[in-house]
Parts: sequence; structure tokens; C-alpha cells
Amino acid sequence: MPDPSLLSNPSLIAIAAIMLIGVPHGGLDAAVARRAGWPSGTGPWIAFHLIYLLLAAGVAGLWWLYPLPSLIFFLLISALHFGSSDIHPVSAPSSKDAWLPLIAHSGLVVIAIPAFQSSAVEPLFAVLIGAENSLWLLQQIQQLLLPWAVGLFAYGIYSIYQQRWRSTLLSLAILIALAYLLPPLVSFAIYFCLSHSRGHMLRIWRSIRQNERRRSALEALIYSLLAYAAAALYFALQANSEIAPTLIQLTFIGLAALTVPHMLLVDFIYGHREPQQYD
Repeated sequence: MPDPSLLSNPSLIAIAAIMLIGVPHGGLDAAVARRAGWPSGTGPWIAFHLIYLLLAAGVAGLWWLYPLPSLIFFLLISALHFGSSDIHPVSAPSSKDAWLPLIAHSGLVVIAIPAFQSSAVEPLFAVLIGAENSLWLLQQIQQLLLPWAVGLFAYGIYSIYQQRWRSTLLSLAILIALAYLLPPLVSFAIYFCLSHSRGHMLRIWRSIRQNERRRSALEALIYSLLAYAAAALYFALQANSEIAPTLIQLTFIGLAALTVPHMLLVDFIYGHREPQQYD
């Protein structure tokens, strides 16, 4: 049985949702690569997946060697990736008027959740980077809470004059309230599965031509099954370990490994172009 001090039943359900619902949203990355101009054909297809898997494996390997820098790096890229995704329906993050919304939305996962739920996040971070490093990192995050709150307040004032930001501000406000009220893994799962992953998959799916959708759906299914198989293998290799720490490591290190190639492709190669440009 999992250690109840680490994972409650709602947190276990949250981890299951992250793995079963959230992780597969990267399954369309091959389709994203083709839309961004990656060459067609068997050779380029194999090359893409080899590069993708090597990047993911490299991130996982670096995490085991350098856990604290790896977690800090993961939080930084997560902030940029999640913030960019949240504001995408309104404006590209590179737009001159998007920097304030980007700052506000980027802080939800990496500042609000750890700062509001520090006592619950500390043992989770301790599994990943050790107890001493966990306390130090949470102290640094706490110091960012006030500057981020000031940016959030400015975002609220800004949305009064720029009405197109009101819907994203409202969504962010609801998610911040959930981050304050719910356990950290639960609020993260709600955001990751119902907001980030759902929005990303809908945007990418709409950008895929009709004649490519069957192939893209099959690829997403295969990639998801491979991810589940890798998780099962990890559990098998950790058979003598406690379940709760293994789950936490699998969730966060696995997300970090998949986020780096996913972010490089989605945010820096594919960019923030509107789907209709590719139809």
C-alpha cells in the first residue's frame, strides 16, 4: 500500500489521470512535426522518433545524476510551456501585449501550487531531490509568490482595458482557487488534464488535414501504449521499492523527459501559428 503521508486516495487518482489522460497529449507530436515541415518518408519518420526518444532518455538520465538542477530546469520550462499554451487562444506569446498574461499564467503550476501547498509539496519534492534540497527550493519559490501576485494583479487591471483577456483571466482565477483549496497533485491534474492537454490536443487536431488524421490518431495511440509499457517496466524494475515514491518519481521524471522534446517541437519549431494556416 502507498504511504498515506505521501499519497492520499485523491492524489493516487490524480496521478492515474495524469498518466492516462495527460501524457497522451504528446502523442500527436509526429503530426506536429509534419505540419512544421519535417520531411515525409520512412527514413525521416524513424529519425524523428529516434531523436525524440534520445532527448527524453537524456533528460531522464540527467535527472538521476543532477536531481536539483533538473527539477529547477523542469519547473522553468514548464512555466514557459504551460503559460504559452494558456494564452495561445488569445495571442501568441511573442506578441508585444502578451508578456504580462504570460507571466501570470506561467506562475500557476510552478509558484501558486507549491507556495499554497508547501507542506504537501515538500515530501513530494523530497522524493525527487532530497529533503534538504526540497526545503531550499520551496523557500525560493515562496520568495517569488509576492512578485508573481503583483503581476497577477496588474494582469487583472490590464484585462479591464483589454477585454479579450478576460476569459483567460477568469480561467486562471478558478485554477488558482483550486490550487489553494485542493491537494497539489489534484489541482495539477485538473489543470494538466482538463485545461492544458485538452486545449493542446484540440488545437493540434484541428490543424491536421483530414487525410492525415487517421494516421495521426494511430500514432498517438501507439505512443501512449509505449509510454504505459515504459511505466510498467519501471515498476517492474522497482519491484522491491515502496509504491508511493516510485509513483512520484515516475510521474515527475517521466513528465520532464517528455516535456523537453515536446516543448522544443511545439513552442520553438512549430511555433504559435493559427490552425487554419495549415488546413
